[in-house]
Amino acid sequence: MKEVNSFLKVNKTPIVVKADGLAAGKGVVICKTNNEVIKFSKEILKGKFTSSRKLILEEFLEGEEASYFVIVDEKNFSFMGSAQDHKKVGEKETGLNTGGMGAYSPAPIIDNKIENKVINKIIKPTLKALKDKKKPFTGFLYAGLMIKNNEPYLIEYNIRMGDPECQVILPRLETDLIKIINASLNNSLNKINIKWKKEKCMTIVLCSKGYPGKYKKGERIVNLEKIKSSKNNFIFHAGTDMKDNMLVSNGGRVLNITALGLQFLKIRERILKTIKTINWKKGFFRKDIGWRVI
Repeated sequence: MKEVNSFLKVNKTPIVVKADGLAAGKGVVICKTNNEVIKFSKEILKGKFTSSRKLILEEFLEGEEASYFVIVDEKNFSFMGSAQDHKKVGEKETGLNTGGMGAYSPAPIIDNKIENKVINKIIKPTLKALKDKKKPFTGFLYAGLMIKNNEPYLIEYNIRMGDPECQVILPRLETDLIKIINASLNNSLNKINIKWKKEKCMTIVLCSKGYPGKYKKGERIVNLEKIKSSKNNFIFHAGTDMKDNMLVSNGGRVLNITALGLQFLKIRERILKTIKTINWKKGFFRKDIGWRVI
């Protein structure tokens, strides 16, 4: 805790406290007072998250979040979509952080100017540093960004497609995903032209009541047979299981109700209609996903 107290002496709140390890999307807290910083830091150091007893303290950046994805081989990289996630459990971005309550793609805040900054200030320097260390990266690289005053700041990297961002990016992809992955493995991304549908995509996460805190598993989910899936309307199972031939919940984030379309407002209306049909009494969701673009 000595390092934490030293950090507090030279930095003003709010301060972001991060568990340095996997924490099911619950390892980040924006602390508004020194006491909150000390309390959450002690919890991490005492083993609240089994993956690590280490933590990171960061300055708090206020802006708009966005996610920028690329796929990388040892010589090249290609754009793999943008998205905006909704981390807070409550509407109007209130309450605790979660693994994601919903997302949409593309993220309009990443215009051409910001994209050029992301590539030249963040993506290219990162990949160059890895090459210089003789450890070139291959695979998906997801940059979690905060956009403040038209300037992108890197919050985190993930070496995967991300969730729920993945559920809104891949439905928009026209090019065969397997061909893209093979091109990455064979260092031939420069020979493949990744194409995208003109449609936008959104997903809303149906969660177990109590998430991201304590929640019950094994709660029965009915009415899914009433939902007609199509190429523009479908459901991803995120935390479900079969028990005695019945569909039940098996996690905090249970179903991702997803739709494609040309207007985010109409897409959201279709998703909310599907959720109403499912009518899962043991679950909850955010009705305002996509509020920044709607």
